[in-house]
Amino acid sequence: MVGIFIGIFLSSVGFMFLLLYTNLFTLGYNFMDFVQFISTRLECWLFGLGFIFIFISIERRRGNVLLLRRFTEFRK
Repeated sequence: MVGIFIGIFLSSVGFMFLLLYTNLFTLGYNFMDFVQFISTRLECWLFGLGFIFIFISIERRRGNVLLLRRFTEFRK
């Protein structure tokens, strides 16, 4: 559960910086220059790192739920 909160926090901080750096387009940057710039910034990597944390936390939780349902029978 803590991993989900850490992931949400990291991805929101990273997304905020991605939005702030879109102002570079007004300074004359094209899209490839923009991608090259944000790929070198640590705070923009937080966006992807946050999604990795969320994905790992959800997969771990889903694995625990499947273990609990393994020995139950669902009959209609």
